[in-house]
Amino acid sequence: MEEPVIVPVILSGGSGTRLWPLSRKAYPKQFLPLLGEESLFQATVQRVSCLADYGNPLVVCNEDHRFMVAEQLKQLGVAAGGILLEPVGRNTAPAVACAAVQACVLDEEAILLVMPSDHVIGRHEAFVIAAAAAARAAEKGHLVTFGVVPDGPETGYGYIKADRDGESLDETGDLAVWPVAQFVEKPDLATAESYVESGDYFWNSGMFMFRARAYLEELERHAPTMTVPTKTAVEKATIDLDFIRLDAEAFSDCPSNSIDYAVMEKTEKAVVVPLDAQWSDVGSWSSLSDALEADEGGNVTSGDVIVRDSHDSYLRSENRLIAGIGLDNLVVIETADAVLVADKDKVQDVKEIVNQLKNAGRPEETHHVRVYRPWGSYETISECQRFKVKRILVNPGAALSLQLHHHRAEHWVVVAGTAKVTRGEEDLLLTEDQSVYLPLGTLHRLENPGKIPLEIIEVQTGSYLEEDDIVRFSDVYGREKSAS
Repeated sequence: MEEPVIVPVILSGGSGTRLWPLSRKAYPKQFLPLLGEESLFQATVQRVSCLADYGNPLVVCNEDHRFMVAEQLKQLGVAAGGILLEPVGRNTAPAVACAAVQACVLDEEAILLVMPSDHVIGRHEAFVIAAAAAARAAEKGHLVTFGVVPDGPETGYGYIKADRDGESLDETGDLAVWPVAQFVEKPDLATAESYVESGDYFWNSGMFMFRARAYLEELERHAPTMTVPTKTAVEKATIDLDFIRLDAEAFSDCPSNSIDYAVMEKTEKAVVVPLDAQWSDVGSWSSLSDALEADEGGNVTSGDVIVRDSHDSYLRSENRLIAGIGLDNLVVIETADAVLVADKDKVQDVKEIVNQLKNAGRPEETHHVRVYRPWGSYETISECQRFKVKRILVNPGAALSLQLHHHRAEHWVVVAGTAKVTRGEEDLLLTEDQSVYLPLGTLHRLENPGKIPLEIIEVQTGSYLEEDDIVRFSDVYGREKSAS
């Protein structure tokens, strides 16, 4: 009998608001290199790509992040088994259901390893052992959740109580596998202390393993209103470049719920595999600080930072020098357009600041100064009434859409690389220190035909300089006639 294929399912729909101002809605934490050169998403992909007998990952993400997912997979040289685009957010249960339906098309007996894209696992070998035990349990029809062995009474996580009265369900493996007795919500400190002392409780990691078919059967049993919309969303999905666009009408009809509430807390097939692998969900600035190496004073610094007489603080500079004196238990995060200063014990409240920015309609809630596009990025250097100056980076081989503007003219100066410019009926090739003027209403396109990034300075002049003054005529990324 052939071994069932194990399909990693990477959930990448989060916004990471508690890591603002570094993580923002348009560029959330999973795509940021917070702990090294790779992003958290890339580290998750790498974690499963090196495992034997695993298929190519299925990624579930939202529309706005699709090109980031594709580009970061490309950087790793990893081919996706599919990139499923959610038209709206409906939490984890429907997202995994769509991935399960898609996996069953390839293999009715497929096993899914479901992982959030933004978690950290420090001990890879321990993860491999836990995944092997989970796979054996999943083959027997169990729905497996990974329970993190707690290293303290954490009040920020939900807990899983294992039923340890009987024998382990996996007698041949290196790890015990226990039936789940109970899922419990985030406890207060005294309750969390009692959980850890008992030895029967684990942190809820949000990671799962089960046969795709078994999950869909339990979803039908415990949350039947989800099954038809998710199945229809996949059946009516359309292919767009490298992406699978779930049918918007069907998926929008699906109720919103998590795997835990919809299935795992109700099924009789739930089991827990202990995971002791230096796991973290990097859910706050304090937990990110804990995952990094501190100096003698307990301080963690990143970027251009100088500290004196300071203790147990995390200072991160993205652009400018941070000088800290006499700091104690603080978080200081500097970006080009925002600075966060918070007590480490209050960092969970950062999301309230983000809500305040959202309610005020401020751009800092959503975008960085540098805005990422499928072809590269741009950032505004200076702007005033009737003019704006941008720095534009175009990836090798990439091209902006063929477009025109009704309210502005543009002047491009090549700083580095080679630019192929379409201006009306002309095609121009520009190198460093050369420039081109694009009058208002002129059809134009910018391309990078070279092997190195193209950098240009763009000077806009006109009566209206916002991003929605773009009319697209041709776009290799399939975008509509908008600025997205």
